[in-house]
Amino acid sequence: MEHHTATGTGARPAPALRDYVDSYVGFDLRGFPAGVHRGPPSRALTAVISLSDPLEVAAGVDDGSPVTRFGSVAGGLMCRSVALHHDGRQQGVQVSLTPLGARAIYGMPAAELAHRLVPLDELLGALAVELVDRLRSATTWAARFTALDELLLRAVGRGDHAREVRPEVAEAWRCLVAARGCVQVGAVAAELGWSRRYLTERFLGEVGLPPKTLARVLRFEHAHELAAARDPLPWSDVAAVSGYADQAHLVRDWREFTGRPPTAWRRGEVLLGAG
Repeated sequence: MEHHTATGTGARPAPALRDYVDSYVGFDLRGFPAGVHRGPPSRALTAVISLSDPLEVAAGVDDGSPVTRFGSVAGGLMCRSVALHHDGRQQGVQVSLTPLGARAIYGMPAAELAHRLVPLDELLGALAVELVDRLRSATTWAARFTALDELLLRAVGRGDHAREVRPEVAEAWRCLVAARGCVQVGAVAAELGWSRRYLTERFLGEVGLPPKTLARVLRFEHAHELAAARDPLPWSDVAAVSGYADQAHLVRDWREFTGRPPTAWRRGEVLLGAG
């Protein structure tokens, strides 16, 4: 068996950032077989800053999407896995933003980044350059997370974009996330006093996914968390716990979101359990 190591740590952002940023995760993976890691769809707008070699990323898996090299990269909400090509070693920091965070930190609605990967400096300019320099020069995860807090707070301070999000859209987001996608969009719309169509239009324009699609992503995200555990449940139990009608329903979504059925995904994911 090949020897490999996986170290890292997570942290919550400063309190003033928590409406905009869910989490920070630092990772250092070494000695794994070279391959392609499938970064699954989730509720987060993800930014990754490499602390070593450039990231080699494609916006889709096995679908002809071009592989692009990034020193740091930001993405919007996705409906498919992102392919991260690696040589068995990855070191970096991942920042998970909320849709509110897109306006507050990037100065644009999350919808403008949906299904896209862009260099972080295209969004943050000189602030991204300073952030990358500070993260790479720091010698501890704590120092890196402190630098993230300081620089992202400065990004928020450059404008007042968060107020532009309709409160009904923000509430719909909270409802869908709290239910892990297991809620009827029509019921959410009724609670807000909107029609389903009106909610869908407003939500899509802000977030970049219609609420029904986000609900599917959230349900898949829950299933993926269960399946990626060190001692995972049987697939039938994963399906039941995460709200699928049956295992066949889970398999259909899994194939759509990762490009592989669940068992083939597990065999091919060389970084599974690395965290």
